[in-house]
This record gives sequence, structure tokens and C-alpha cells, in this order.
Amino acid sequence: MLSVENIEVYYGKVQVIKGASLKVDRGQLVALLGANGTGKTTILNTISGFLACRKGIIKYQDKRIDQSRPDEIVKMGMVQVSQDRDLFPGLSVLDNLKLGAVLQKDSKAVTKSLQRVFEYFTRLEERQKQLAQSLSGGEQQMLAIGRALMANPELMLLDEPTTGLAPIIVDTIAKITKTIQKAGTTVLLVEQNAPVAISLADYYYILRDGWVVKQGSADSIPQDLKSFFREYYI
Repeated sequence: MLSVENIEVYYGKVQVIKGASLKVDRGQLVALLGANGTGKTTILNTISGFLACRKGIIKYQDKRIDQSRPDEIVKMGMVQVSQDRDLFPGLSVLDNLKLGAVLQKDSKAVTKSLQRVFEYFTRLEERQKQLAQSLSGGEQQMLAIGRALMANPELMLLDEPTTGLAPIIVDTIAKITKTIQKAGTTVLLVEQNAPVAISLADYYYILRDGWVVKQGSADSIPQDLKSFFREYYI
């Protein structure tokens, strides 16, 4: 479904991604792991069209997208939930959600998407008239994911969805992420919390210094995660 082939990405003269490759098959939940500063978010932003790669190829459903604009990529069925969430703080929860469906022309489809979001996140339904800025951090993350779902994406890119959240909210976000996958949305997950990511993923990639240094099936990872990840997170 998604193929990233030997991409190189720079910030000015500084090379951040040094020939990274990965792929995501339809229906999978793939985790992109690594320590802070290794380039995980940079890869997501490059896939989404917010950054350009100087070398390499990115294909989505067999079509090259490495020269496409972010809005064009969204129209193809790919949506990113950024680490910063990028909500509209002065708008209500409901209005934020409706903005996620701006490309949908069928009002019935929008209503169906909204019902699905409220089924996943009952708190959002309870708080739909509140301003986004009045929500807790966990609720804002739910809103960011819910808004992305309103676009009815085929592929969702999730960037650090559990960062800074209380353990009980982390568990909620993790369960909903898996539910989203099981309902038919393919997921590429960037996550600092490796145990959570591995518990959800079908396949994983570990990034270090702009390179993919390890990859494999998530069920092949030994139970001793600390020992397994130690060399990659130093």
C-alpha cells in the first residue's frame, strides 16, 4: 500500500534521513520506532508531503507521491495525525471534527463518520459543544484522531499519539488504534513507547541516525524488550 524507497531528507544542509526504506501492506499496523531525534517524524512528514526528499521514491497504492502536495495526498486517502495535534483551539469539538470531513461531499457519509468517532470516543460526544482548548491532553489526542477519521482514510499516519499522557489514557488510545486497524484502516505508527507500539504492531522498523537498522515481524521480538531495544535506544 505504501512504499518508501531509499529516501534522503535534509533540513538545510543537514541530512536527517540517509537512505531509509520501509513498506506498509494493506491492513497492517506498522510501527516505526527509535529514540528521539532519529528522524521518525521527518519520515512521516515526508510521506505526507510536508517535506521534500532529495533522493528516493515514495509510492502510495502504486502511484508516486514524493512530488505531491499534502492536500493532494489527503485526497488519495492518506491522513496524518501530527504530534502537535494541530487542533483549532477556539472552535468546538464538533466543529473540529466536521473540518476533518471537508473533502466529503456526501452528508450521509459525514454523519456516519461522526457516529463512528463518537462510538470510539464517547468523551468527544459528551464534550462536542466544548472548545477544543478546554479539553485535557488525552481528550485533545482523541479529538485529533477523531478528526482524521472523519476523512474516512485508507491509511492513517499516527505520530507519537501517547506522548505525555496518563497511563489510563495511553491504554485507551492504544485500544482505539487497534480498533481502527481492525475496522479496515491501515496504520503507520510512530511511537516512542516501544512496548505499547509492539503490543499493537504486525511489523516494525527501528530507525537510528536516519537509517533503518532493524526490522521484522512484531511477534518475533523476545519478551525481554529492554534487552532487545537497548542497543537501538542509546
